[in-house]
Parts: sequence; structure tokens; C-alpha cells
Amino acid sequence: MKLSWIFLASQLLFPASLAAAENATLEETLNAPGAESSEKEQVVLLHGLARSSGSMEVMADALKEAGYGVCNIAYPSTDHSLEVLLEKTVLPAVKLCFGDGNQPVHFVTHSMGGILVRMLYKAAPELVTGRTVMLGTPNKGSEAVDELKDLTVFSWLNGPAGHQMGTGDDSVPRSLGPAEFEVGIIAGTKSYNPLLSSLIPGKDDGKVSLESAKLEGMADFLAASVNHTFMMKDPEVIRQSLHFLKHGKFAPSEQADQTGTD
Repeated sequence: MKLSWIFLASQLLFPASLAAAENATLEETLNAPGAESSEKEQVVLLHGLARSSGSMEVMADALKEAGYGVCNIAYPSTDHSLEVLLEKTVLPAVKLCFGDGNQPVHFVTHSMGGILVRMLYKAAPELVTGRTVMLGTPNKGSEAVDELKDLTVFSWLNGPAGHQMGTGDDSVPRSLGPAEFEVGIIAGTKSYNPLLSSLIPGKDDGKVSLESAKLEGMADFLAASVNHTFMMKDPEVIRQSLHFLKHGKFAPSEQADQTGTD
């Protein structure tokens, strides 16, 4: 039984590509746009907990091909609290990328990256001037974190920020209130981890429930047959992200899980 719980914790946020950004300079934590992008609409990418900016490269390439300037930020997600990550890395990196530009700044985020955008809006709303797409973000907190956060292996793999992603009194996602900026949310309904999904009520993507992904004030919501870990690489998710950035709503989709929107 103990081994099962360790397995669950090790799978919680898929720490196979931990970001090694702790000792990097600020400039080295991001893939800055080229000078030619100053006249383009800009998109900031934020990866999830225990992931790296490399997990967002497929999305970044699609955005560049569509004509956007892209800033793919890496941050040491497992080393610090959400507040420190925002103050020391994310906020200054966004300013360094596009803070002085004249074009709208959009965001595409995976998982905890969406929580950081919500925090960024509270701290510096002038930096969140465009549309935001959240992919698998636990906007109401993660029920799985509630179950696993007391395990030593959970703390080792997910760090201080991981402990802040639950649904209890110390939940950062639940403290941020409704969306006050234009946001579209894509949530997955395909799980490859039945053990972890057994801890999550209702439909889920293997890490986050559909209900937790929803956010009061969101402009649109799409439930898609994708898995949490790799959803940012899915062609339909990428297509829908581009559509929302351009139109402020998702396109009709055959891949949409209509049963998940009830």
C-alpha cells in the first residue's frame, strides 16, 4: 500500500523534466523573442509544476508560425513558493520580454502556469493586456494534492508551490477570485492513471478534474479528450488555443467531450 501511494505521488505532476533554472540569470530563464517581433502581438508561455519550458516548445513553434512573438519562460517551479516564483522570476521575465511593447500581451499556460497568470494580474494587471488560454489549470485547487501532500516524496518532487495547489484553507488558486481578464479554458477528460483518478471526483485528465479547471468569469470552456501531461502538444488543443487568441472563443470541435461540459 505504501508503494502505491509513493507511485501516485511520483505521478502527480509528472516531474520527468524538472526545470533547472534556479541558478540561471533572468535572461537565461526565457527564450526571448527576436527584435522583429516588436510589432507583432505577443504571447507568453508558462509551463506547469515540475516541467520545463521545453514542454511548451511545440506550442511555441505553432504560435511563431501563426505570426506571434513568443516568450517561453522557464522558472524553477519546485524550488519556491508561488509568491516567490512570481516576484523573482515570472513578473520580471514578462517585463523583460514584452513590458515596453505596444501590442497586446497574451498568455498560453499549462497547469500551475495558469495560477501564476492569475497572480500576475493581481500584482501587475498592466502586463496582462490580451487573452489567456489555460490548459488543465486547477483553478479551484487539486483534490489529489489534498490526498498526497503529507507524503515526503510529494514534497521532494513538487516543492513548496505544490503544497499551495490543494483545495484547503492554504489554497492559492481558491484565494484569487473570479477572472477579471479574458480567459478561455481547455480541460482534459482522458486519464492514463486510474489510481490517481480515483482520488479525483468526476471526470478528470489524470491530474485535474473538470470542475476544478473551471473559473468564474471565464469567457469560454472546452472539455477535450486529452491527457494532462501532454495536452499542450496536442494538435487540436494547439488549434483551439490559436482560435481563442484570435477570436476570444473556441471553435466547434469533433474532439470536444460534450459530456464533460454539463
